[in-house]
Amino acid sequence: MERLSAFVLRRRRLVTLLAVCAFLAGLAATPFAIQRLSEEYAHPGMPAFDANQEIVRLYGNGGYQRPFVPVVVLPGGMRAEEHREVIGRAFAAVAAALPEARVVSYTDTGDPRLVGADGRTTFGLVFPGTYSDGSPPGGGLGETPDESPVIVAAMAPVLPEGATVHVTGLDALAPSVDAGGVDVPAKIGIGAAAAVIVLFGVFRSALALVPLLISVLAVFTSFAVILLLTLVTTVHDVALTTMPLLGLGIAIDYSLLLVARWREERARGHRGDEAVHRAMRGAGRAVLFSGAAVAIGLVTMVVLPVPFLRSLGLAGMVIAAVSVAVTLTVLPVLLALAGRRSERRRARSGEALPAARPGTAGTPGTAGTPGTAGTPYHREARAGRAWSAWARGVVRLRVPAALVSGGLLVALTVTAFGVDLGLPESGDLRTSGPGHEGLAALRRAGVPAGSLTPFDVLVAGDPVPAVERIRAVEGVSAVLAPQNPSWRRGGTAVVTVLPVAENGSDAGQETVARVRRAVPGTVRVGGGAAQSMDFREHAYGAFPWMLALIALATFVMLARAFRSLLLPLKAIVLNLLSLGAVIGAMVLLWQSGWGTRELLGIQPTGSIGEFVPLTIFAFLYGLSMDYEVFILARMREEYDRSGDTVRAVVEGVGRTGRLVTSAALILFVSFAALAMTPELDVKVFASGLALGILLDATLIRGVLVPAVVAMMGPWNWWLPGWAARLLRVEPSPLRTGRTVRPADGAVTSPGDDHLHRTA
Repeated sequence: MERLSAFVLRRRRLVTLLAVCAFLAGLAATPFAIQRLSEEYAHPGMPAFDANQEIVRLYGNGGYQRPFVPVVVLPGGMRAEEHREVIGRAFAAVAAALPEARVVSYTDTGDPRLVGADGRTTFGLVFPGTYSDGSPPGGGLGETPDESPVIVAAMAPVLPEGATVHVTGLDALAPSVDAGGVDVPAKIGIGAAAAVIVLFGVFRSALALVPLLISVLAVFTSFAVILLLTLVTTVHDVALTTMPLLGLGIAIDYSLLLVARWREERARGHRGDEAVHRAMRGAGRAVLFSGAAVAIGLVTMVVLPVPFLRSLGLAGMVIAAVSVAVTLTVLPVLLALAGRRSERRRARSGEALPAARPGTAGTPGTAGTPGTAGTPYHREARAGRAWSAWARGVVRLRVPAALVSGGLLVALTVTAFGVDLGLPESGDLRTSGPGHEGLAALRRAGVPAGSLTPFDVLVAGDPVPAVERIRAVEGVSAVLAPQNPSWRRGGTAVVTVLPVAENGSDAGQETVARVRRAVPGTVRVGGGAAQSMDFREHAYGAFPWMLALIALATFVMLARAFRSLLLPLKAIVLNLLSLGAVIGAMVLLWQSGWGTRELLGIQPTGSIGEFVPLTIFAFLYGLSMDYEVFILARMREEYDRSGDTVRAVVEGVGRTGRLVTSAALILFVSFAALAMTPELDVKVFASGLALGILLDATLIRGVLVPAVVAMMGPWNWWLPGWAARLLRVEPSPLRTGRTVRPADGAVTSPGDDHLHRTA
């Protein structure tokens, strides 16, 4: 890293020119990149998605869409079979009011299964025309435009006096209406404001603006890269939301670490380019390995056959790589410039410049020594008192600290195994309103709940043989195939299957699977449930193998970084435990509704979006490892200097605790702001990231990591010769006793002496 900083500083004018050009190019490229982003949520290679797309192309409706279900209850004494004609006119009025819709009722089919056991309750299906709002096909509940008022207004005047009509269906039962839209500039503005406040709190000087400047440069440069990517591949517009917020956090994280280390070296008396070189030697490698950790985590999404998830991964990898590059090239130039200006001001004022003390790299306890107390950055000359005291307390109580924090994480991880990625069920949705009244009428009439979740089947040629096969399938309540133009087009027929159980249940999904097995290859099964099942099979089927490869790559990278076998293993285990705990917390919050109903006024739907755990894993794996690398790299540095594990833990947490907390706070606010969007899927995803960052930076990095490192003692730093040769690094033999620290003038504080006696 020192060679890189020397190379950069020798060419500082060229680096500055290239940085300005990159910023201007990114600024010019951003509007073009945004125009080239795709809004299409394609799932190529998934049978149900292809079937749904073909149904929508031919018929203009149905496929992945959830229908509205008008429920008509005739007055007492009337029976649906006796008033079949008037019921037909009422549904025909709906078809006239919604010309793009496909409508079916008891009148069209004569199927008695569309009439309840009381004989006077009947229902139909209304598949509205397609629409585009940038949401995934069959996305979150409430995202479909509500056609219920139009349906009621069309049917009510035609029905007999005293008849009631209520429109139900999963979207009509949605706990809240999704207003749609993510105000990206507002969310970025909130994140930037939080960053400025936090950075000024950390640095208390104009240097607070430097990490923000690096972040802005990284984001706009990344948009230039995204524009180039759009020329060779499809990039989804989710990158527009994710990249700026992620860049705001990552680039500031890396800059914060390097600027703080530079201030620390300045406080020790190192001036000019030497302070930059020493900062790069100490923090530059941590930045590089942190960027690699983020990229490894995002590989999970890049290799998936789902374009919009691939775009999320690409955007994250681009912003991570650009943030590392900008931090390690442009930031050293800015720090060198800031150092020279500071020295000139001190020289003009006649203030003496402190001399660098020999052997002070990584030396704790120098804040009160002569030559440092008067420096502008004397606060950085020693580890933070509060965080050092916290670390000492954790080390003293390392066993109970590890048991309590680890036990909580394990409990949440066990809860994560109960995650439901399927479609919501009606029993978990609204318990009042017109949609619920329609559902209650169906229940009273003995109509199966699966009638709310029908799915389409596309048949080439005569549909009769397929219809007979599907009717014989266990779990199928009814099969609707009216003989009219809205159901027969281009030599095909669309058939709608009503299962007994809702598609969100295990029984409903098994019915879909049985129908797929029962029909020949020329019959294509579509619907939201089949598409969801295909997505989960493609996205999560190979996930254990992918996770193993990611863990292996991470282990090798961290083993080189820390020169240890156990530290990277511990980091991976704690990282996975952290991710499991986040998913478990999401199950409690968004699936079971613990707190969301009382605090946010949002009723849970009993399930979590199928893409949420995967995307949360991909982002948090890298971001969590980010903080792990920051802390453990500093612990390793101190251990190499002193040979003392306890001192390494205290110094590592004391030096990085404030930085990790500040960086996590910025990211937390950024994602918390994104969670305020009205889109439910985005709200769940962003709140999961915010919760994961908060949990990781406090419970894990503040308690569990120092406790476990203290418990492992000298084994933390062990790297035998054979492993070192494979990794091509210097070996780290096992030390069984304390190594005498160099005679560099540093002294152990009384608190440290007491700590060693009690630990």
